[in-house]
Amino acid sequence: MIQKLFDGVYRIDGKLATQNMVKGVRVYNEDLVEEDGKQYRLWNPYRSKLSAAIMNGLMELGIKKGSKVLYLGAASGTTPSHVSDIVGDKGIVFCVEISERSMRDLLKVCEVRKNLLPILEDARNTGAYSNDVGEVDIIYQDVAARDQDQILLRNAAMLKKGGLAYVAIKSQSIDVAKHPKLVFEDFKRSILQVFEIVQEVDIEPYDSMHLFIVLRKR
Repeated sequence: MIQKLFDGVYRIDGKLATQNMVKGVRVYNEDLVEEDGKQYRLWNPYRSKLSAAIMNGLMELGIKKGSKVLYLGAASGTTPSHVSDIVGDKGIVFCVEISERSMRDLLKVCEVRKNLLPILEDARNTGAYSNDVGEVDIIYQDVAARDQDQILLRNAAMLKKGGLAYVAIKSQSIDVAKHPKLVFEDFKRSILQVFEIVQEVDIEPYDSMHLFIVLRKR
């Protein structure tokens, strides 16, 4: 039985899935499910923090058909590929990734998913891509850096007023010596002039020492 949770996101026998926009093509060896002439890709919450957040009670998913998304920390393309499914051929996902090794894998995903645009760049260096990106509906951030808050604030200039930002705060990347809860509080304080907090989601057991946070631009 297929249950629709959000625009483009489904639950199939207790597991999350997105409708595959490139039929027959897998990205990370995920299972494919056929139903009523449509194909769905199961979405592993142990491989995707967005999937984990949905599993653990995410209330609002602003990513939908036609959305323009700035994805910071796209890595090899696992979660971006599901975002690609959700936004569809009318949407676009700008995939910023600093690692050349990860970018090689990401490019293979982008080759078959034309709504994914790869950008090999440091997400701090917004001047290198802001003109090409323009204004976006959504920012999704999953970067391993000490200055995750400042990276978000720099990129927030491209987010429309009222637009949502989904951030996976990685406490161990910011300060391994500080208790994760204190790291999360520091992050939240630092972005409050630009964003209001919509929801916080604990994504254990899928990922530890992370906080998934939903923000709305003031």
